Amino acid sequence: MKMDAWSRALCSKSWIVSSLLCTNRSRIEQLRWITNRTVRMASLNSSSDSAPSSAADDSAAAIDAESSSSAAASPSASRAVDFLSLCQRLKTTKRAGWVKKGIREPESVADHMYRMGVMAFVAVNIPGVDRERCIKMALVHDIAEAIVGDITPSDGVPKDEKSRREGEAINYMCNLLGCGSRAKEILDLWMEYEENSSPEAKVVKDFDKVEMILQALEYEQEKGVVLEEFFQSTAGKFQTDIGKSLASEIASRRKKLE
Repeated sequence: MKMDAWSRALCSKSWIVSSLLCTNRSRIEQLRWITNRTVRMASLNSSSDSAPSSAADDSAAAIDAESSSSAAASPSASRAVDFLSLCQRLKTTKRAGWVKKGIREPESVADHMYRMGVMAFVAVNIPGVDRERCIKMALVHDIAEAIVGDITPSDGVPKDEKSRREGEAINYMCNLLGCGSRAKEILDLWMEYEENSSPEAKVVKDFDKVEMILQALEYEQEKGVVLEEFFQSTAGKFQTDIGKSLASEIASRRKKLE
């Protein structure tokens, strides 16, 4: 997956700014500051003789280049609170699949990511897989949904368009955090997950599916509904032994309830 440079990701798409302004007008001055800084970044990028790179490379370079100046320009505590306030939306954004099935008081995106993080924490050690990296990846893999919401296949949004929206959102959030080492780490983890490019990403991709079918089983038990489509959508799609093992255990428990 390839995305545009920071200047395009942060300046040219007004829907991100509009989304933020409609729920929190107190951020107007902050957004003006971000836009002005992005214009300066775009100017620097346009004067460079280097070949165009992917959005991940552009973002990482911008983060490295501006890490020191950003820290001096604004207190890290202020940036952290701004970032965390935006992440609060993950606590209030309900998982769209459950909403569309009529589940009352369904889990939020934050609920989903938290249990995935716990899943990674308690998982057995896997040779060649960094467990701590899996925990971190689980905690950020859906973080862009704080801006774009939970887009599901039934929404009819093409995969490329979904990736574009989420890519712009993660770039915005990393810039909001201040372009330091933590922002770079979040971006790297998110890109790694999206591209399924490491053993850790494959494990966390499986945990994403495992958490969903476990939640489906719990809703079937608690609310007396049938959510077969969620189990069918993940059948045969697990990439790792641990994912297959957990999915098999959940399927076995479900069968005993029939």
